[in-house]
Formats: sequence, C-alpha cells, structure tokens
Amino acid sequence: VQLQASGGGLVQTGTSLRLSCAASGRPFDTYAIGWFRQAPGKEREFLGHITWGGGRTNYADFVRGRFTISRDNAKNTAYLQMNNLKPEDTAVYYCASRMASGYYYSPTSYNYWGQGTLVTVSS
Repeated sequence: VQLQASGGGLVQTGTSLRLSCAASGRPFDTYAIGWFRQAPGKEREFLGHITWGGGRTNYADFVRGRFTISRDNAKNTAYLQMNNLKPEDTAVYYCASRMASGYYYSPTSYNYWGQGTLVTVSS
C-alpha cells in the first residue's frame, strides 16, 4: 500500500482546509484509514479513523465537530475536512492504513503511512 497525503498549506485562523489521501496498491476498500498529526517537538497524535466501507468514523475529542473524515473508494482517496482552523492545528498531517487488529487510535495499529503534508495556521 502506498499513501500520499496532500492539500496542506498556509492558512489563516478560522479558515478551512481539506486534505486528501490518495492510495494505491492493495484494493482501497479492504482497509481502514486513520489521520494523525505531529507538531514540532510533540508526539504523533490521533485525529480520526474511518472504516473500510466508510460506514463508521471515530474522532479524537479535541477535533470532533471541527474535523470530518470521509472516503471515496471509487477514487481510492480519503479526505480530512478541517474547519475553523487554529494556530495549534499547525502540524504535519499523515494518513495511514489499518489492516491489522488493535486500537484504531494507536499509531501502532497502522501498517502503512503516507509522507505527510504540512499545515500551517497563522494567527
């Protein structure tokens, strides 16, 4: 599985941004997708997760209501819609595929990772 996150950039506080995660390799509808981020000097943190068919999503409490995950299996792409961005959302954002068991919020449950896309939110 190869994953490529894109869509990051420099935005102002309060604006929105949609990140994409393009996948190739194994059929896209056979695995779940998770989104994580890592700010400078901090650990990678879980943002949300979507099941292989898109029927269920889970979010970290601190993004619930602002961030939305979706996927289009016909396009082999998952999305992270981020609204009302804040300076503390500045980070490198990653998508990852999850085919193994384990907790959906744990990075160790994910098999493959994209290279990340940088989001910078200015105040």
